[in-house]
Amino acid sequence: MPPPIPATIAALHDAYRAGKLRPTDVVEAWLARDASERAAPVWISVQSPEVLRARASTLDAQLRTDPQRALASPVFGTLFAVKDNIDCAGLPTTAACPAFAYDPAEPAFVVAALEAAGAMVAGKTNLDQFATGLVGTRSPYGAPPNAFKPEIVSGGSSSGSAVAVAKGLVHFALGTDTAGSGRVPAGLNNLVGWKPTRGLLSVRGVVPACRSLDCVSIFTLTVADAARVFRVAATFDAADPCARSLALDRPLLRHEFTFAVPRAADLEFFGDSLAQAAFADAVSRMKALGGMPREIDFAPWREVADSLYDGPRVAERHAGIRAFFDAHADAVDPTVRRILDRGATFSATDTFVAEARLDELRAKLTPLWSTFDVLVVPTAPTAYSIAAVQADPIELNRRLGTYTNFANLLDLAAIAVPASMRPDGLPSGITLLAPAGGDLMLAHLAQRFHATGTLPLGAIGVAAPAAETLAGHGDTVQVAVVGAHLQGLPLNRELTERGAKLVRSTRTAPHYRLYALPATTPPKPGLVRTAGEGQRIAVEVWELPASAFGRFVAGIPAPLCIGTLELEDGSHVQGFLCEAAAIAGAEDISRFGGWRAYLESRNPRTTSATPQKETP
Repeated sequence: MPPPIPATIAALHDAYRAGKLRPTDVVEAWLARDASERAAPVWISVQSPEVLRARASTLDAQLRTDPQRALASPVFGTLFAVKDNIDCAGLPTTAACPAFAYDPAEPAFVVAALEAAGAMVAGKTNLDQFATGLVGTRSPYGAPPNAFKPEIVSGGSSSGSAVAVAKGLVHFALGTDTAGSGRVPAGLNNLVGWKPTRGLLSVRGVVPACRSLDCVSIFTLTVADAARVFRVAATFDAADPCARSLALDRPLLRHEFTFAVPRAADLEFFGDSLAQAAFADAVSRMKALGGMPREIDFAPWREVADSLYDGPRVAERHAGIRAFFDAHADAVDPTVRRILDRGATFSATDTFVAEARLDELRAKLTPLWSTFDVLVVPTAPTAYSIAAVQADPIELNRRLGTYTNFANLLDLAAIAVPASMRPDGLPSGITLLAPAGGDLMLAHLAQRFHATGTLPLGAIGVAAPAAETLAGHGDTVQVAVVGAHLQGLPLNRELTERGAKLVRSTRTAPHYRLYALPATTPPKPGLVRTAGEGQRIAVEVWELPASAFGRFVAGIPAPLCIGTLELEDGSHVQGFLCEAAAIAGAEDISRFGGWRAYLESRNPRTTSATPQKETP
């Protein structure tokens, strides 16, 4: 029986560093699952055991020969799912329409980037056909059941991707989000759903829904894991005409901030009092974080949302698959066909009239962002049964997009984050939105909010881990140093030459022991977490650009490595650890409380710089 596989990427990497797991173990655990967990309706196709085992074997070798370099990748050794409107080499792309299926010559750009970073594709997941829907019921492969109540919709169109993550089948999944397909399923399955700023993740190799609005989205159990995936996936693709390169430098909302919410008269839950109560509770928790609410007139936002399906914009969906649809309309799901047929009825004049009105609404709404930092809305206003949606597929689908359809039309970044569990056993979530480029600011706030709750991860019953320092594209990483990288010591230049800045001096939680490693030049200590009696050990927390973090980690020699350290205030950061085998025969110097104090005890002149005062 394969060893249990950690649910989060952070925990998986800790297991790799400790030598408890290999990528082969991850693959064997996946292959050992019941066949029903690797089949429809969640999956459309899965990778062959031979391909997965060969891939894992290659990664095993990388981990064995150079673990520091391998684990410098945020997604190394992870298993992920891909929505089946995104190309993967060796697997057909169907967009949930068997007659449309083709074998791609190469993977989508974003899939290739993740595979190059050491992630492994488990298979292709089910979706509302041609990514047209928010319900997850419009597929000939069946309707993936909600991870909490199988009679409830899972949300769409990225239904299979969301359920695969919620059930712990994979570490993360890719979806797409044009109208809310990366957020509604997240909200209905207790997940993080990151809809990036349009153009940050390449859509080359993605079957278009509305090409001008399409986004590749990310599903994970935690915000920190989503940031790891984003860091790799948000690579500029010069061959994608929709790609953009933006500075993700919005200031983080650390303390006081202003958040907009729809005024009470505009909030619509379609009679779902549990959803209404859950959102009110989420607003209260946002206020407890330092947020100051500001009610806004939501009518113009709703008008923008309605224009996505109620006007000529829907013609772009027809345009994306026009050649296939015009020749094979009878092979298309009846509800999807009805929508695409309507797209062909609008004139060019209708399109320009609608675009002019959208410009007016943008001009009205854009200045409002100077009066608040983020917009907070329910992710989904309610949750419907599969039977109810099948009986009324258009209207109930439209309702689920109440708080999502406007985002891409207004060029907003958005992150859906779990909020609470309702008394009826269904999850409830909220979505945070900001103008283009606000992705990392939103992620930071989303993690702060998520950490205020007591929700387990997805539907797997595992407690949520402590909040982490997020590292995203263009962001910074905090790393705790304990020895020769301390300020004024010989290897500190490896930090400063990469633009690192000292954030604070503090101590670890009392779960560590420090050893003087023999025969190292310059002298270095080894920090080891212990299950027995430990000490608080002095560390410095440095912040360096995320783009330089991988190179820094790659230069760290064994037996040292970078792992997750717990600090005395309960927070977690990346930091120096040591392989347990290396401390055999090494002097235990924990009693000194830190490397600098140990050096001073041997020779007061050893330290050449006066350290900042440590946190008591």
